[in-house]
Amino acid sequence: MNLMSVSLYRAATYIGYPLIAAYLAVRKSRGKEDLNRFGERMGFASKPRPEGRLVWLHGASVGETLSMLPLIARIQEQYPDINILVTSGTVTSAQLMEKRLTGKAFHQYIPIDCMAQVTRFVDYWKPDLVLWLESEFWPNILSVISKRKIPLILVNGRVSDKSFKRWKKMPHFSAQIQEMFVKSFGQTQEDTDRLKTIGAKNTACVGNIKFAAAPLPVDEDELQRMQEQIKGRPCWTAGSTHAGEDSVVVYAHKALKEKVENALTVVAPRHPNRADEIEEIFKKAGLNVARRSRKEDIQPQTDIYLADTIGEMGLFYRLGAAAFVGGSMIPFGGQNIIEPARLGKAILCGQYMMNFREIVARAKEADALFVAENESELAQALISLLTEEKLLEEKQKNAQAFALAESNVLDRLMPQLADYLTDRK
Repeated sequence: MNLMSVSLYRAATYIGYPLIAAYLAVRKSRGKEDLNRFGERMGFASKPRPEGRLVWLHGASVGETLSMLPLIARIQEQYPDINILVTSGTVTSAQLMEKRLTGKAFHQYIPIDCMAQVTRFVDYWKPDLVLWLESEFWPNILSVISKRKIPLILVNGRVSDKSFKRWKKMPHFSAQIQEMFVKSFGQTQEDTDRLKTIGAKNTACVGNIKFAAAPLPVDEDELQRMQEQIKGRPCWTAGSTHAGEDSVVVYAHKALKEKVENALTVVAPRHPNRADEIEEIFKKAGLNVARRSRKEDIQPQTDIYLADTIGEMGLFYRLGAAAFVGGSMIPFGGQNIIEPARLGKAILCGQYMMNFREIVARAKEADALFVAENESELAQALISLLTEEKLLEEKQKNAQAFALAESNVLDRLMPQLADYLTDRK
């Protein structure tokens, strides 16, 4: 593996293209590719390239693309003539971007990391600057950008424990990739140090742009309608839950109902296409389920409101007084706790928050987060929060203060990008 290089990777993707095509066919059959826009994955644009300067921002999936929205808004505000191309690789993120992008910003799918497709994409769009978010390093794409002397900057860079170990085993390959970036900004100081270790040359830490995010949007009329259905019932939200956490929700809800008879649980799965499977688990546990995708209302007898739609987390988090953030009761690595904290919700998570280690440490230091080791601890914490008004108010205030503490991160990042965003012609 130490002999791995970008040229070897390129050869492997060329020789292995039939396997890549087969993999994509499987993804198509499972609904993980957008059939109407699949040409974009082959590097064929579905929109004309706008006249003038164009900045390309890439984020792998929902979390990365959402976190870039405040940065996009700031670029639009300070450099109104710039066109903004946003790419990502998942159907869900594409749907969200279609709803959220405004003005001169638009979305395309990232091409697969094979030379023909990548070259076609870059030669068509001819970006003046590329801002690459977080941790998805595609060697062919990055090398094509670099060879065309297009400035490439890593923003909000993240190197997980697993990735760090893997990259350290391939120092030559890793250094080749990291040297393609003219600047690399880590989310945290630890990420910044890791980027340096695996080969990044010009590194700095200005903070995590997830803190810059505006509160998740909501349809105020729909929020009022839902709150009228809930009628003041004690309510908590389990957001971005993953397979393996459904039984945790069942346990917590049943334990909570023993103490708070009219408790309501809102469950917003990370992958709404799991909704049938989740509903079956809840019904087998004897719970009454209402599903948002079927436009079912919350009734007095409803135990679980299964929020299985896309792009409405702002609504679902607002419905509960407390929010459990999923991907954390299983060894996945967790999801973003800043979103519900920004809305002033008492925050809970499981012990597996490896992807947000420093954010979690700061939240705990601010007494803004409860970390449950198991389902029993989660249930007990929810019971305390939903039966002790003073405790709930204290945790909600602490969570909101924590989320707002670093909201000026873009004020530190934008000056670092100014030379690349300014038209020198």
